[in-house]
Amino acid sequence: MSAVHEIEIRVRYQETDGQRRVHHANFLTYFEMGRTEMLRSFGPTYRQFEDEGLFMVVSEACCKYHAPAEYDDLLLLRTRVEKVGAAHIKHAYEVIREGRIIVTGETTVVCVDREGRVRRLPDWMLG
Repeated sequence: MSAVHEIEIRVRYQETDGQRRVHHANFLTYFEMGRTEMLRSFGPTYRQFEDEGLFMVVSEACCKYHAPAEYDDLLLLRTRVEKVGAAHIKHAYEVIREGRIIVTGETTVVCVDREGRVRRLPDWMLG
C-alpha cells in the first residue's frame, strides 16, 4: 500500500477562527479526510473496515504550519503512505494553496479490534 492520494478541500467559514483563518485543529480533520479517501481509492471504505470489527486509531500526530489558510481558499491535500508495519500505518501530508505548501504533517494510525487490542492489518493493506 504505497501511494499518494490527493483531494481538494474548500475552506468553510465554520472551520475558521475570528480572523477568518483556518483554526489549527482543523488540519487534523483534513488529514483524516485524506486517509479516509485514500482508503476508499483502494476499494474498501472505512465503514467496511469497521464492519469487519477493525478500527484505525491515531497514536501519533504532528503538524507544522508554514502559512495560514483562510475562508473560501481552495486547498489541495496530498496524503502519502510513508511506512506500513504489521499493525500500523504512517502517513505524511502536504496542504497546498496555489502551488505553495502551507502545512505539513504526519500521523501514525494503529489497527485495533472492538476491545481496543492491537491487531494485524488485513493482508490487502500489507502488500
